[in-house]
Amino acid sequence: MKLVYAIVNSDDAYAVNKALSGAGIRATKLASTGGFLSKGNTTFMICCSDEQVDNVIEVCKQYSKKRKQTVPASTVLERGFSDAEPVEVTIGGATIFVTDIERFEQV
Repeated sequence: MKLVYAIVNSDDAYAVNKALSGAGIRATKLASTGGFLSKGNTTFMICCSDEQVDNVIEVCKQYSKKRKQTVPASTVLERGFSDAEPVEVTIGGATIFVTDIERFEQV
């Protein structure tokens, strides 16, 4: 058994959730916040068999789109950068962690 943590942009959370459900994959959703831009994310916790991991990752890849966003210089300056001009950053996509599970129960 594996536990997959998939962190996706909140803009993509509905599509990812719907696709996971459509594939028969159950997930627990947690609201989370990114550290760099302090924007909303959704963290999916998915317990699945070893064989389902690639399918889970493929769904996340397909429905979590990367996009460019321009952020004010003040946002970037707070993080230790010195540019005074707005900066274009890439947001979205998915960050995925896969861990082993020793025991899983639904009670």
